[in-house]
Amino acid sequence: MNNLLEKLEAIYQRWISIGEEITQPDVMSDMKRYIKLNKDYKDLTAVVEAYKEYKNVLENIENTKEVLVNEKDEEFREMAKIEFDAFLMRRDHLEEEIRLLLLPSDPQDSKSAQVEIRAGTGGDEASIFAGDLFRMYQHYCDKKGWKLEVISMTEGTVGGFKEIVFEVIGEGVYGLMKYESGVHRVQRVPQTESQGRVHTSAASVVVLPEADEFDVELKQSDIRKDTYCSSGPGGQSVNTTYSAVRLTHIPTGIVVAIQDEKSQLKNLEKAMRVLRNRLFEREYQKWLDEVASKRKTMVSTGDRSAKIRTYNYPQNRVTDHRINLTMYNLTGFMDGDIQDTIEALQVAENAERLKEAVEV
Repeated sequence: MNNLLEKLEAIYQRWISIGEEITQPDVMSDMKRYIKLNKDYKDLTAVVEAYKEYKNVLENIENTKEVLVNEKDEEFREMAKIEFDAFLMRRDHLEEEIRLLLLPSDPQDSKSAQVEIRAGTGGDEASIFAGDLFRMYQHYCDKKGWKLEVISMTEGTVGGFKEIVFEVIGEGVYGLMKYESGVHRVQRVPQTESQGRVHTSAASVVVLPEADEFDVELKQSDIRKDTYCSSGPGGQSVNTTYSAVRLTHIPTGIVVAIQDEKSQLKNLEKAMRVLRNRLFEREYQKWLDEVASKRKTMVSTGDRSAKIRTYNYPQNRVTDHRINLTMYNLTGFMDGDIQDTIEALQVAENAERLKEAVEV
């Protein structure tokens, strides 16, 4: 256990060092470095707090041991024995917690996220289901106190969305929402079906960490900007002003088109955010592929064609296929009560991460 203490002491010294470095004028004037050091400091704080408590518990164990050896009063010894057992339990729990904290985590977990929902197989019913998923995430975000902002959408012909892209802004959003990436399948009698037969439809969800300007270097010379008239619903300005924006990233061929706002400036701002995310995704995907090959809980982000969850309306059932978890609370689930499932996926992933660390 000395080994663990040495590692924790080194982290503690690094945390102190970063705290001092952040206040230096040369660091404060270098925004990129300042932001990185602040993030590092924040990331290490949880480990440092656990380390302080762990050290305190170890000291209490040693002190209680001395009491048990030297104390003659039986009643006092009995009290010390109860305390000793409680300290041992807390020590074991902290060691487990610290082992998890020391595992390398996804560096993007603390970020906001960009989510894309697209209707898949199933025609109009798939679009309606994509709309249901969007409302589910709206309710979930409300419960978490996160801000949701729609970037672009294409509505379905009888409701819902053929495609909707939105941002979820808040602390640690991506670390929870990333488990939603993959194919979601619904089994129910469609609103468009007069025969009352159960159909299967699908929608795909892609969750990306929000890329900031320090993650991706975008050169204006690499971007071609085209403006054109908006089409579809949107009031008097549609087809009369060149408010819609199309950006083409010349080196990669990535194209982003946004026309939801009446203001060209606002559409440009949204398009730049989407483009930055798409470019960031290319690099980030390499890391995800490597992780997904080891962890079934993350297979959805590594392979977005993977079926991750089934929503069965006749049976009021939700099944998450990654961890074989079945719940009979579909109504509550669609109202945004998805936290328990996300936590179950986190537990499963943490178990796999610990197993990886032991095998290494």
